[in-house]
Amino acid sequence: MSEDKSHWENVYSTKNPDQVSWTQKTPQTSLDLIQSFELQKDARIIDIGGGDSNLVDHLLDLGYTNISVLDISEKALEKAKNRLGEKADKVKWIVSDIIEFKPEETYDIWHDRAVFHFLTTEKQISRYTEIAEENVANFIVLGTFSTDGPLKCSGLEIKQYDELSLTTAFEKSFKKIKCFTEDHITPFDTVQNFIFCSFEKV
Repeated sequence: MSEDKSHWENVYSTKNPDQVSWTQKTPQTSLDLIQSFELQKDARIIDIGGGDSNLVDHLLDLGYTNISVLDISEKALEKAKNRLGEKADKVKWIVSDIIEFKPEETYDIWHDRAVFHFLTTEKQISRYTEIAEENVANFIVLGTFSTDGPLKCSGLEIKQYDELSLTTAFEKSFKKIKCFTEDHITPFDTVQNFIFCSFEKV
């Protein structure tokens, strides 16, 4: 088991949603951006690093029918499946490190809130963008810690981004639709500043 996988399996085995900083009861920003693309409800959507995030619950409630959730932690996906119950059968669950991911289909919408900033080497970042370039047909929604955000998350170093650096990372195959920053209030009432960008394939 890789060091990264071991770390995240331990996190999801020992902590509940109210004990991790990234939990959102309703991921409204992500939902708003996904719906802004005005795609059909059978659009292929993948949530990168979805863990036991509530995004999949809300997408199912909105009528989306072709959802995949990827996470390095099998335990995280088990938690999400248990929460969804029978609805879990409507979702494709993928256990993989994102930089080792070999997609079997292309995606209309690639959503990632807070995975990309954990990639801190040029090799990791380049591999991520290559996978996205090859396997995203239409749109990306990306959320990372901003230059006003934390320097670490879950004990790990992260890479901060601003509008220019995030746009530059994807400029080879994607054009920016919009970027903005917003504060995320954690379950323990601390504030984390994120930057969100949406991109369209060119």
